[in-house]
Amino acid sequence: MTRRVLLAGCGDLGLRLAHRLLADGAEVWALRRHPPVDERQVSSSTSPARIHWLQGDLTRPDTLSGLPPGITHLAYLPAPGARDPAVYRAVFQEGLPALLAALDDTALSRILFVSSSAVYGEHHGDWVTETTPADPLGFNGRILLDTETWLAAQPISSVSLRLAGLYGPGRLQLIDRLRAGSARAPQHPPHWANRIHIDDAAAAAFHLLGLSQPDAVYIGCDDTPLPLHVLYAHLAEQVGAAAPADGPAPAMVGSKRLSNARLRASGLTLQWPDSRAGYAALLR
Repeated sequence: MTRRVLLAGCGDLGLRLAHRLLADGAEVWALRRHPPVDERQVSSSTSPARIHWLQGDLTRPDTLSGLPPGITHLAYLPAPGARDPAVYRAVFQEGLPALLAALDDTALSRILFVSSSAVYGEHHGDWVTETTPADPLGFNGRILLDTETWLAAQPISSVSLRLAGLYGPGRLQLIDRLRAGSARAPQHPPHWANRIHIDDAAAAAFHLLGLSQPDAVYIGCDDTPLPLHVLYAHLAEQVGAAAPADGPAPAMVGSKRLSNARLRASGLTLQWPDSRAGYAALLR
């Protein structure tokens, strides 16, 4: 049976997931507040399959009418428009229940919720797995964790993907900061950084949507957590910039080494297991 997939929120990550789904023969609908005017700008020109765009606002239930019937898979991956608790609550804690209330769920067999490793908080460089107790430092992690908990209690198979920091094409702000000499990183003690290439994040989302018996939670990161000052110094060297000076750790993030062992054991192979190689490919 052809999968009928709804992507709720379809930015860069959603588009990369959509293209994988289309290549696999799925029908794909994508919900955005502002769908693209020219669909050819975001879909492969070599494929006859196209994304079906829907206009709607996840924070306004009155705009969610007329969703397609018979959706079999839902990926919830919106990007809040502002780093504000009220916005996060509206998008996640209120938006996901509102979407499910508006959706014909008679054929729905899987919900994927794209969450964040921000749910873990501070671990002073220790290894973190899916069984590590979540203890968010910021409102974003708390709201995402509350949404995960609500979703897990629903009578539909669901999985939460807790992504580390994304990088990839168009996400080179760090490189710009290194070139400008404005990046800083603590050295003593080191602050551990975790990354995942956006194409690997899309591959993980695609993989979990189709996994027959997934666990409730997966960490989405590469194989190689690095001290932040080591990553920054390496990237600075690659672009001919000076190594960054010592500075404070990123606020409300927490130092930890994320393990992707559960995700790899489920059958996913990463294209970019080390962010240094992933960044090198981007810089080429």
